[in-house]
Amino acid sequence: MTSDDAPPADAKHGGESGLTVVVALAANLLIALAKTAAAIVTGAASMLAEAAHSWADTGNEIFLLIAQRKAAKPADTTHPLGYGREVYVWSMFAAIGLFAVGAGVSITHGVQELIHPEPASDFLVAYVVLAVSFLLEGTSFLQANRQARREAKARETELLDHILATSDPTVRAVFFEDAAALVGILIAAAGIGLHQATGSAIPDAVGSILVGVLLGVVAVVLIQRNRRFLVGEYADSRVSAAVVGQLLEQPEIARVTSLSLQYVGAQQLSLVAAVDLQGDPGETEASHLLAQLERRIATHPAIVRAILSLSEPEEASLEPGGAA
Repeated sequence: MTSDDAPPADAKHGGESGLTVVVALAANLLIALAKTAAAIVTGAASMLAEAAHSWADTGNEIFLLIAQRKAAKPADTTHPLGYGREVYVWSMFAAIGLFAVGAGVSITHGVQELIHPEPASDFLVAYVVLAVSFLLEGTSFLQANRQARREAKARETELLDHILATSDPTVRAVFFEDAAALVGILIAAAGIGLHQATGSAIPDAVGSILVGVLLGVVAVVLIQRNRRFLVGEYADSRVSAAVVGQLLEQPEIARVTSLSLQYVGAQQLSLVAAVDLQGDPGETEASHLLAQLERRIATHPAIVRAILSLSEPEEASLEPGGAA
């Protein structure tokens, strides 16, 4: 298995994910500052909710950058599979922060505004800030969408299916957060517009609550996906079938009878397989061949560790198409 034979687990490079996060961080920081200023000037509940949303997103991007840095540490004696799962730990922190700060503040302030409504003013400031925010969020979303579409095409799968299934939590987080931000801006604009048109703070307060609910739903989705990868997520059948095919391309391997591929980080897999070797090598020769194959397979950038054992004669063969 050579480095050119990448299994289509998620065809991305760490540098592109890093760029996606940096673009999102820069956009969200500028947006958070602008929305905070607008919330102070206008007093609009929806604008305050959007400011909380953007500050939560900014903090999340910082967590995602930390996640990538921590996960890049090389394997050592205490962590023979490396530190790849760090990316899910820090991404979990980011998702929890989105839930607590973004959703919590938005819903709480919206409810308070319903109980004790306050008038808003300077609506033009709010509209300008929301329009600029939409452009900046759109730029960040386009970068995340571009990366995700390229990966989905490589996997020959639908975009949303890929976003939910990818082992790279940074792509999933930025994609969903930016999508939620764009929808949230439209909700906030509608709430502020109705506040201006009716003179009632109720639509504005409802808009704040809706933004909070939206963020809560996104946060729960992200938390659930990170939890599954933390406790151990196996590669799907398409990836497994591709890896079986690549194992069978090795001249020493006659057949593959079992295969286990578990994610131990973003784009990082632990491979355990049972194989039947070509010919009829003796015990010592077979041991040497298996060790050589393990080292060769582990040079693949997606494989952190490879463990091979000999198949039992009665075991059925796995085929590249996935059928036994």
